[in-house]
Amino acid sequence: MMGTIVTLGGGGFSMSDDGSSAIDDFILDLTAQSRPRVCFVPTASGDADGYCRRFEAAFSDRADTSVLSLFCHDPWGYSDPSLLLDQDVIYVGGGSTANLLAVWRLHGLPDVLERAAANGTVLAGISAGMNCWFEGSSTDSYGTLAPLADGLGLIPGSSCPHYLGEPGRRQAYEQWVSTGALSEGYGVDDYAAILWRDGELVEAVAEQRARPVFWVERTANGAAEHEIPVRVLVD
Repeated sequence: MMGTIVTLGGGGFSMSDDGSSAIDDFILDLTAQSRPRVCFVPTASGDADGYCRRFEAAFSDRADTSVLSLFCHDPWGYSDPSLLLDQDVIYVGGGSTANLLAVWRLHGLPDVLERAAANGTVLAGISAGMNCWFEGSSTDSYGTLAPLADGLGLIPGSSCPHYLGEPGRRQAYEQWVSTGALSEGYGVDDYAAILWRDGELVEAVAEQRARPVFWVERTANGAAEHEIPVRVLVD
């Protein structure tokens, strides 16, 4: 996979009281544009109106914003996925990973997203918007935590967002990696993210201190965590 992806375990405007976020600033800076074009893709939340408005409130003063709606909600209506090919950033919101993947495939988004990334658009996303890029992930799309080995595979391995932020995430993910239900992968805490370029990990960043990122591998005795250095984006 060619292109740049930022995968947020949590944080960004979605988890900010006032919409400010050092990780979101980091994503915009990757475009090298003074006023980048940013499209929010809220599929995982069913195009929740409040979520879309929070995005616009957080970004409209520093970016040209748009929303890709696939559920025909007012005021956006239905958006042609080709809209994504004319963006500097495509920002995917959280919600149900399983529903996101199913709807995207019906509307042809996987191919469009790969084309956009290859043309220089930065792909980013939080929670379900993180999970979707990997081969597999930990998800609560089915009510309880479960492994989902059905991602887009733009990034190798599996993922677990909210790694320390939600009860049971860490333990369940390690169990699935140890049994092979999920491939080895990355546990990313809230307010932390990983920057990927051409399928390779570039660096881990965080907008709060003590927000770790781990590589979780399968071993003969189960699973083992290896902490990845994290660059803190705030003083």
